[in-house]
Amino acid sequence: MNEKGFTLIEMLVVMLVISILLLITIPNVTKHNQNIQKKGCEGLINMVQAQITAYQLDHDGKTPSLGELESEGYIKKNLACPNGKSIVISNGKAQTQ
Repeated sequence: MNEKGFTLIEMLVVMLVISILLLITIPNVTKHNQNIQKKGCEGLINMVQAQITAYQLDHDGKTPSLGELESEGYIKKNLACPNGKSIVISNGKAQTQ
């Protein structure tokens, strides 16, 4: 009888290779995820800073609060970074808190 299929040893070798690949890949994914969240937060802060400048141009240089930017439609309500930090405006500059 000549049956085609995988032997137990072949299956164990395949599982070993997959396990090694997962052990290599998972730490890299988590490291990149933190980097992506940091870059996303930086981008969001830059966007809020641009909206502060737009508000100042529309309102003769007045520095807005976060509430004024939200109420006048410059930014969405409850704006937060992907890592959970909130954004605040201090001395006309957007920052995380």
